Amino acid sequence: MNRIEKFAALAAVVLMAAGTAASARELRLAPGGPPAHPAYYMYEHFAENIAENSGGAMTGLILGPEVVSLPQMKDALQTGLVDAGNVLPLYFPADMEVTGIAGDLALIGRNPHAMAMAMTEYGMTCEPCQEEFKKLGMVFLGAGSSNVYNLITTRPVRTADDLKGMRLRTGGAPYSRWAEHFGATPVNIGVGDTFEAMSQGTIDGTMASTVDLLSFRLIDIAKDVTIVPIGTYHVTSNFTAGLNTWRSLSTKEREEIGMAAARANFDLTDRWAFQLPSAAKEALAKTDIEVIEPDPAFLEASEAFAAQDVKDRTALSGEEAVYFTELVEKWTAVVDEVGNDPDALAKRMIDDVWSKIDFSTYGM
Repeated sequence: MNRIEKFAALAAVVLMAAGTAASARELRLAPGGPPAHPAYYMYEHFAENIAENSGGAMTGLILGPEVVSLPQMKDALQTGLVDAGNVLPLYFPADMEVTGIAGDLALIGRNPHAMAMAMTEYGMTCEPCQEEFKKLGMVFLGAGSSNVYNLITTRPVRTADDLKGMRLRTGGAPYSRWAEHFGATPVNIGVGDTFEAMSQGTIDGTMASTVDLLSFRLIDIAKDVTIVPIGTYHVTSNFTAGLNTWRSLSTKEREEIGMAAARANFDLTDRWAFQLPSAAKEALAKTDIEVIEPDPAFLEASEAFAAQDVKDRTALSGEEAVYFTELVEKWTAVVDEVGNDPDALAKRMIDDVWSKIDFSTYGM
């Protein structure tokens, strides 16, 4: 039995079970992460929002990664195993090339909420992106962002010269370019393999969120954390509806789910970029790990490279890249004005973007 057939069989079992449920429509939701992960946290809020917005007419059943993992999410949505799932477009680069353009601009990321809001508007209004989702049988309902990536290493990095010869796990092409610019060697391994690779000396560190100190227990093996801003991970499709599910909903139901997503998108960024980094900072204070403020010349050189990289990639990728950078500028100004309160930011996003969506045709 191939992968598609396996998911189809699983979907049939789930659908038969659903037929015995009460009159409320129960949507099968897949965050792709365990309960400790920020994605699971946002899906708990998403399910609550759906029930509240629909007056209990729709509810959400959260399925764990043992049922559907992130690499399986596309198949699960296409076969109907899940109704909405957490899709990371960079996992499917050949299918989501235009959507992924925003990921190649990772080094522009300095404000997590602004990056999430820019990605949300980009995904909802970029016509080629919408076509990519439709072709895959999916509907985009917004994005979130990590905090700004720093260096987590087994030896200190204070200057640019300290990076020379180091082997660093990379979170994608922009991070690889950053590492190579400073004489380091990027190593492409899964984030879940970082602990073992660092502990065995296969790599000297990682370009990552400080949340990884807790999520992947890097706090047990890291020696140093260098606070040099590198970029963000923001190319997410937090609540991706299966197109068949979406078509089966009334316009009112789509709007109820859309508004549930509009608020819950900010729960991911708040959790990933603010709550958990704060917890990581507290945990660091109880260890011997050195938190390094790098040499000013290194910071200046890093910022200069990031700016040039964004300029180069924008020129290479064309109008969609220009559009995304304009959105980042727009939403950075909004966050500077509004602050980091999730409720206030969600209201602004709803007023500026979601209110203009026609749910009778969106995603169709």
